Amino acid sequence: MNPTYALALRHGDDALIAAQRLGEWVARAPELEEDVALANIALDQLGAARLLLSYAGELEGAGRDEDALAYLRDDREFRNCLLVELPNGDFAVTIAKLFFLAAYQRRFYERLCSSTDARLAAIGAKARKESAYHLDHAALWVLRLGDGTAESHRRMQAAVDEIWPYTHELFAADELTRQAEEQGLAVASHTFRPEWLAEVDAVLAEATLRRPDDNWAPGGGRDGLHTEHLSYLLAEMQVLHRAHPGARW
Repeated sequence: MNPTYALALRHGDDALIAAQRLGEWVARAPELEEDVALANIALDQLGAARLLLSYAGELEGAGRDEDALAYLRDDREFRNCLLVELPNGDFAVTIAKLFFLAAYQRRFYERLCSSTDARLAAIGAKARKESAYHLDHAALWVLRLGDGTAESHRRMQAAVDEIWPYTHELFAADELTRQAEEQGLAVASHTFRPEWLAEVDAVLAEATLRRPDDNWAPGGGRDGLHTEHLSYLLAEMQVLHRAHPGARW
């Protein structure tokens, strides 16, 4: 498989599924301002997904565009990490997911700017600015909830404990990361985990939260082995397109 195609598909799927989950908060967030903020972050993720999936479709050469890749694949064909497909849970769970993901994406996109592939480098240059905002927004909520009331602290700690095991998949090395690094397409994510960890630890400490131990590390999403949650998400996301194939506004 073309490593450039596989890389664009992997990270495009991360962004697409993250956008779908965040969109579920529209009209449900705890504050009106936060409703708008999460919607904007979802749109940023969707924008990155469109750029990456459009490029993946061109590289694949099978006539599939961004819409076909988003709406006409089954769950086993998606290559997103498990973290982004997990249910939103309460607000603290969503913030934990966003915080860990944004801290990872910011570093990934920053390094993608140096890709030997000009198209990937351009995508990285655009997405890194947006992911920096996503990280700042999520970190502020981690601090607000973690160092807030006894109840908000309890919920934020429970969210960190629940989501932490799924962060390991973000940094797992495999054949694609090896090929991408050898060809200068993208830096292997495990090389910047110490930097990611230092920032995460600093925010958690200021929020009076404890980082969980590294024990259970679920995975499989990169190989198309997903939780049941992705199937339900795709059923909702894809139903209109599949019910009216080829429809145009």
